[in-house]
Amino acid sequence: MKQEEDNKPYYTGEAKFSPIPLIVSSPVIRPEDKGKIKSSAVETMQKQANQQIAMLRKQAEVIMGQVKEIEQRLEVSYGIYEAEMKFTPQINELYHLYEKEGNKVLSFISPKEWGSKMPYDLFLASVKLLPDKTWEVIEKATKKSQIEQ
Repeated sequence: MKQEEDNKPYYTGEAKFSPIPLIVSSPVIRPEDKGKIKSSAVETMQKQANQQIAMLRKQAEVIMGQVKEIEQRLEVSYGIYEAEMKFTPQINELYHLYEKEGNKVLSFISPKEWGSKMPYDLFLASVKLLPDKTWEVIEKATKKSQIEQ
């Protein structure tokens, strides 16, 4: 019985698909070291995953920066809409925000155009109305320019 099993051929399919060489002139087939294959695959997988994670983190940082910009724009916009305006602001036009006696005032006239006779206590910022009706700060007053005004 055991002898019959020993005489039984290992592979009976086509020679080109054989897992072992069937002919003496066949190229040598060496079994692969599964440990090497596994460690190489794991290393490559880790490198690829780390690279993708780093890329996603950079994208998240960019998105969080955009979120902060929008939040700041909203905060500025709320403040501007609370200011006194005697006109309807137009999209993409430049306006100037001032403070007079603790109240904010939006004006067409820039601080340079007022000269020395500016009727406001303080220049706060130059702003532009965006199509989404939020305001973008174009120029913010520095302490030096506030003192000069």
